[in-house]
Amino acid sequence: MDFTECYRDTVSSVAAAARSGCRKRVRRMINRGFSVDCRDNRGWNALHEAAAAGSKECVQEILSAAGASGSSRGCRAYVNSLTHEGESACYLAAQRGHLAVVKHLLKAHADMNQLTNDLSCPLYAAVDGGHKEVVALLVSKGAEVNRTHTASCWTCLHQAAYKGQSEIVQILVSVCDLEVLDDHRISPLFVAAQYGQQDCLQILVNTGANVNAQAADLATPLLIASQEGHETCVKFLLDHGADPNTACSRDWPQLAIHAAAEFGHISILKRLIAVTDRVCDRGDGMVSPLYVAINGQQCKSIEILLEEGFSPDAQDCTNILGVSSPLSYALSRSSNKPCSEPVRLLIAAGARLCEKVWICAMATDRSELLQLILDHRRIPQPETLTSDCPEHQCRGRTLLRLEELRGLLCVALNQTRFAACWLPLLLRAGLEPSLLLQPDMLEQADSEALNYLLGFVNWSILSPSLKHILDRRQAEKSWDPSSHFGSIPALSHLCRLKVRAVLGPGVLMRTAVVQQLPVPSPLHGFLQFKDISDAFFTHSSPSPALHQIQEYQSTHQHRHVL
Repeated sequence: MDFTECYRDTVSSVAAAARSGCRKRVRRMINRGFSVDCRDNRGWNALHEAAAAGSKECVQEILSAAGASGSSRGCRAYVNSLTHEGESACYLAAQRGHLAVVKHLLKAHADMNQLTNDLSCPLYAAVDGGHKEVVALLVSKGAEVNRTHTASCWTCLHQAAYKGQSEIVQILVSVCDLEVLDDHRISPLFVAAQYGQQDCLQILVNTGANVNAQAADLATPLLIASQEGHETCVKFLLDHGADPNTACSRDWPQLAIHAAAEFGHISILKRLIAVTDRVCDRGDGMVSPLYVAINGQQCKSIEILLEEGFSPDAQDCTNILGVSSPLSYALSRSSNKPCSEPVRLLIAAGARLCEKVWICAMATDRSELLQLILDHRRIPQPETLTSDCPEHQCRGRTLLRLEELRGLLCVALNQTRFAACWLPLLLRAGLEPSLLLQPDMLEQADSEALNYLLGFVNWSILSPSLKHILDRRQAEKSWDPSSHFGSIPALSHLCRLKVRAVLGPGVLMRTAVVQQLPVPSPLHGFLQFKDISDAFFTHSSPSPALHQIQEYQSTHQHRHVL
C-alpha cells in the first residue's frame, strides 16, 4: 500500500479524477506516477471512487494500472480492498445500481459475497436500492441468497418484501428459502403482510410460502395485516387459506379479529367477523373482541361487534385480563368520565349491571351514569320482583333483572350519604319506595333525602320500628321533618298513592298514561309527584371509578333486600 500521497480530508489525485468520471484525466495521473492505492480518511482509494461514480472506463484504467504493477494475486487483493466501513468497490457499485461496473468488477474476480462491517453485502445493497438488473446479475453469478444481514438477521428476501420490490422478489423466490426466518422467527411473507406489500405477498403465496407461519410470539401474517389495517392483504390471505382462528399469543388466545377491533379497522373487522369462530365471544379461557376494542377506545368497533351479535356481557376475564365484564372494564377505562361512549353502547345493548356498576353509578355525588342506566333500563313492576317470569326474561334488555335490582338496592342502602343524588332519579324512574324503607336508610339519610322519600309513601302507617327511628332522630335533631309529616296524609295524596299502586310506579312515572286518565290536566303533575322538590346535594369533584369501588368494598355491609 502506497502512503506517499496522503490527505486528511480530501481524496488523492487519481481518486479525484475517478470521482469526476474522466478517463483521460485518470490515465494522465497514473502515467505521471500517482498511486491508485492511496487512501483518504474514509479508507477509500481510487477504485472505490470510480465504482461509486459508476465510471466503467475509470475502473478499467485503475484495474489495468493495479495489474501492471504487480501479480494477478495482488490485483485480486486490490479489487477486493475495503474502506474503513468494510465496503468493497463491488459493494459501492451494487449499492448505487451501476450494472456495467459490477460486471467488470466480477470479471476482475471481485468477491460478491464480501460482508461490510454492518453485515451487508453487494446483493443486499442492490436489493435495498431496488436495482433489479444488478440483483439479477449477482443471483445469476451465484451470490449467496439466504445469508442473514443486519442485526435482525434479515435476508435479501426479507428486505425486498419490506421495500415492496415485487420484481426483485420475483427474481429471489426462485432461488431463496421462502421460509427463512429472522431473529423473531418472522418470514418474508410475514414482512410483506406487515407492511402492506400486496404484490410481494401475492408472489410469495403463489410460489408456495406458508400463509399461516407463526413468529416467535405466535403472531401470524393475518394478525399483523389486520393490526396494521392492510385490508387488501387481509382479503388475499383469507382467500388463500389463512386461518382466522389461529391463536396468536402465548398469554391468551388472541385472534386476528382482536387486532382489527383494538385498532379500529372497521372494514377488516367486518370481514373477520364473518369467518371467525364465535367461541371467542363467550368461551371459557377466551377473550371477547369487545375487551380489546374497549382497551383501544374504539367505539365504532364496539358498535359493530354488538350489532353483529357479540354479547355485551362476554366471558369473565378476571384470570386473564383482571376484569370481570366488558362494562366493568369500560368503566375502569373511563376514569372520571363514567358516561363514556363505550359505557353507553354496552348499557344500551343490555350489558348486565353488576355490583361494581352500581357502585360507580351511586357511590358518588354525580348522577350521569345512573341517569344513563335508567334511560336504557326500566325498573320492573312490584309484582315481577319475586321471580324471573318468562315475560321478564324476554324483556331482559329493557327491564332490570331481579339480581340487578337486588344489586341496586344493596348499594343504595350502603350509600345513603349520596341519597340526595340518586333517590330522585330512582323514584321518578318508578322504583317502589317501600323497598327503601329500611332501618339503615332511615337511620343514615340526611334530612332532605329522608323527607323526599317519605313524600312518596303513606307516612302515617309506617311500622312501629321505623316510626321509632324517626322519633329518635327528630328528638336528636338529626332530622328536620317537613311540617305536614306531623298530620294525617291528605286525601289527595292517598288517592295518588292508590293510582300509582294500580298502574304501577314505572308506568305512572315513565309513560304518558297519566294524560289518558279521566282527571283534569292540572292534576297530571301532582299524580306524578312533581310537587315534591328534589333533595339538594352539594357537588364535589367526582372520584375515579376504581377509587369508588375500593372505598365501597372497605365499608360494605351486606343487605338482605327483596
